[in-house]
Amino acid sequence: MSTEPVLPDFTDAPSPLWVFGYGSLIWQPDFPVAEMRLARAPGWSRSFCMWSIHHRGTQEHPGLVLAMDRAEGSWCDGLALRAAPGSEAETLAMLRERELVSSAYVEAWLDLELRDQGGGQITALAYVMDRSHAQYTGALSLDEQAAVIARAAGGRGLNRDYLYATSAKLAELGIDDTDLTWLAGRVRALEA
Repeated sequence: MSTEPVLPDFTDAPSPLWVFGYGSLIWQPDFPVAEMRLARAPGWSRSFCMWSIHHRGTQEHPGLVLAMDRAEGSWCDGLALRAAPGSEAETLAMLRERELVSSAYVEAWLDLELRDQGGGQITALAYVMDRSHAQYTGALSLDEQAAVIARAAGGRGLNRDYLYATSAKLAELGIDDTDLTWLAGRVRALEA
């Protein structure tokens, strides 16, 4: 199974359309979902490696949002979300408006390993980090991430609410992400 991103080459949305959620898409997909499956993207990791200058921060005071970053030997667990039949084109248009606001994400087809209901594999649309983009943070320490997240806010609200919602949903799904758990605790301590 390849972990290299393959750029979508469609003019119309495929059916069925699977989308891989690893951050806010797991708790706020904003499109009609017909099916959800626990899934893993090998060769990628979830991290706060993208400066947010729209949704969870501003140009003057950037926040941080999650992105999938290349990480050989690692994996990113999340949800494979199947768009409701007939909603594929609308879903794709909404995702592009939401996720490609600054071109820091790249659309890619990824092969996913299903982690529930007997397993299997699917190919899903995912939004992955473009490391050459100015919004790529590189390696920030967890303490640096917490300090940014604790103070930032943007068009979709407080950066810390994004962290808390994602961390809580991952825990609800049984997905262990020790970095996000630590960050949520640290940001709560900074709030106090």
